[in-house]
Amino acid sequence: MKRSRSLVLSLVTVLAATLGAAWVALPAYAAGATASFVKTADWGSGWEGKYTITNGGTSTINGWSLAFDLPSGTTLGSYWDALLTSAGQRHTFTNRSWNGAIAPGASVSFGFLASGSGSPSGCQLNGASCGGGTPPTTPPPTTPPPTTPPPTTPPPTNPPTGDLPKHLLTGYWHNFDNPAVELRLRDVPAEYDLVAVAFAEATSTPGALTFGIDPGLAASLGGYTDADFTNDVRTLHSRGKRVILSVGGETGRVTVNDAASATVFADTAAALIARYGFDGIDIDLENGLNPTYMAQALRALRAKVGSSLIIAMAPQTIDMQNPAGGYFKLALDIKDILTVVNTQFYNSGAMLGCDQNAAYGQGTVNFIVALACIQLEAGLRPDQVGLGLPAGPGAAGGGIVAPSVVNAALDCLARGTNCGSFRPPRTYPGIRGAMTWSVNWDVSNGNTFARTVAPHLDTLP
Repeated sequence: MKRSRSLVLSLVTVLAATLGAAWVALPAYAAGATASFVKTADWGSGWEGKYTITNGGTSTINGWSLAFDLPSGTTLGSYWDALLTSAGQRHTFTNRSWNGAIAPGASVSFGFLASGSGSPSGCQLNGASCGGGTPPTTPPPTTPPPTTPPPTTPPPTNPPTGDLPKHLLTGYWHNFDNPAVELRLRDVPAEYDLVAVAFAEATSTPGALTFGIDPGLAASLGGYTDADFTNDVRTLHSRGKRVILSVGGETGRVTVNDAASATVFADTAAALIARYGFDGIDIDLENGLNPTYMAQALRALRAKVGSSLIIAMAPQTIDMQNPAGGYFKLALDIKDILTVVNTQFYNSGAMLGCDQNAAYGQGTVNFIVALACIQLEAGLRPDQVGLGLPAGPGAAGGGIVAPSVVNAALDCLARGTNCGSFRPPRTYPGIRGAMTWSVNWDVSNGNTFARTVAPHLDTLP
């Protein structure tokens, strides 16, 4: 974003319930399966842990269950890429729908946060030692084992929606003065479902965020205070809209490169959310990010704010070309809590699409669809993918398209109609929607983007 231009078989936990006896059916044990544990981060009062399950056997593992104990005084927090049940200090993680099958030689992993200084012990994988071996021969119990309900606020299989519509229009609101029309937040046009406030700023403390109404903007509006802005957030809420705080932008220098700065990020972001009433956070860092520690920061923030937290991202096209790249890796690593990735399909030049056969020129249906296809085919769900485009002249240096082109790209992805020469391998009816930089530029250009794209989103399946 430019100030000036701009993420088989589950463990069968069903009890074979009869009035006489019951037992828990575990997934079939596969010889050669092992699990290893590592603390990927430790900040004294807590840590991040990761288990990696490896299939060293010759047949596919279909479903896994890994259990361990934590000592008294050490508690689990948020977790990802697994489901959890707990009985006292004994915790059992089981596979999600997408990572239950492990082919020979392959591995899967899951992670979690913990408070306290203890470490896991007594690890068992599918009933056997995590170090390998044969499962115990203890006969099934003659009475049903106690069942423990899941945590009261477990991470959902699907990300939070924050009461957002199935297909949504996102727009960025300028907290600064530039050639676009200046607006009070309450004056954002009604077509926008989600408003990203640009931007939170860095401080001298790594990871720390600060926000306040820009003095230049306040002057241009004839007076606009933090209190006015907070009231405007409430006004948008009363209209059914959601407001999130965007971090970064073209000149953003927020850095989260270690566990300490991840904690600071989460703490300061949570404070700003509480103070102003934001519904979530948007990551728009154009100067690089560390996916490991940003993931830690966002998970910690979600633990503080709750499961309704909206998490959006606005990477540049180059950042979403390779799943191993920082931004893309972050999106996949937090897929279980991620709301939407609105990639900036502009200011890019020609780039390869998911077919890797041709370079598509920006500003075309082919470019938007072929590049969105990369994300859709590399692991993000359709409801996590949005199309980011400029709101007309002045908003970007390149890649400006007529709003009708955005609608055609949405049609191509959702229905397989109105495509250019490139056609994706399948349709994605759940495609989340569109984003524009920015509300201010759109208003400057007659609000054409919102008035064209918003009603079209309502027609998508």
